[in-house]
Amino acid sequence: MSSEQKQNVRRILLKISGEALSGESGFGIDPKVLSATAAAIRKVQLQGVQTVLVIGGGNIFRGAALQKAGFDRVTGDQMGMLATVMNGLAMREELKAQGGSCVLMSAYGIPSITEQYSAIVGRQYLDAGTSLIVSGGTGSPFFTTDTAAVLRAIELNCSEVLKATKVDGIYSADPVRDSSAVKYDDLTFDEVISKQLEVMDLTAFALAREHHMPIRVFSMSKPGAFDRAAVGDTEGTKVHD
Repeated sequence: MSSEQKQNVRRILLKISGEALSGESGFGIDPKVLSATAAAIRKVQLQGVQTVLVIGGGNIFRGAALQKAGFDRVTGDQMGMLATVMNGLAMREELKAQGGSCVLMSAYGIPSITEQYSAIVGRQYLDAGTSLIVSGGTGSPFFTTDTAAVLRAIELNCSEVLKATKVDGIYSADPVRDSSAVKYDDLTFDEVISKQLEVMDLTAFALAREHHMPIRVFSMSKPGAFDRAAVGDTEGTKVHD
């Protein structure tokens, strides 16, 4: 692919929570949700959008929860990062089953299961039309998958981070609890800070702001929302410089 062609190709990073894969059960992986998510990713891949996927591990394990009970935080976070590898394996196999080309990389070296994460190799896969799943968080404890998502988006030269949530954007308050909450279509990083809106954890948000990485918050369950967000159309709430 020539440098001119690369400039015309859109590359996005989709961040979804592990809980989103569990469906109504709240634990594990719901095959129907897994299939639907893979189908949505496959659809935009066929449209020429280069896709990177970061999945949380909360549907399997959360290190912070056990820390409150006296569990070692470092070990707990390591277990949580391994949970993201499990989710990545499931998504990789489902994407392949639907005819997609996909590679699973991990910040942890697990040669018999995943490829070792490398930004350079990852960009090569994306340029070749292969979707990329990046698991294992940042590879270090104390960092969320939100931070890992922003970090990987920067390293892999993505155009935008798409964060899938339960609601269709960022609101002035929790729309589930407050019917008067107002939805924002467009916000700057500074406005998010001044309004004290919770978009991502502070580390992830600061990293995105410093490296001018736009973040779009949208609902994965809203029909057509991911399709529009993936190709750069107006959807959800965009946070930018």
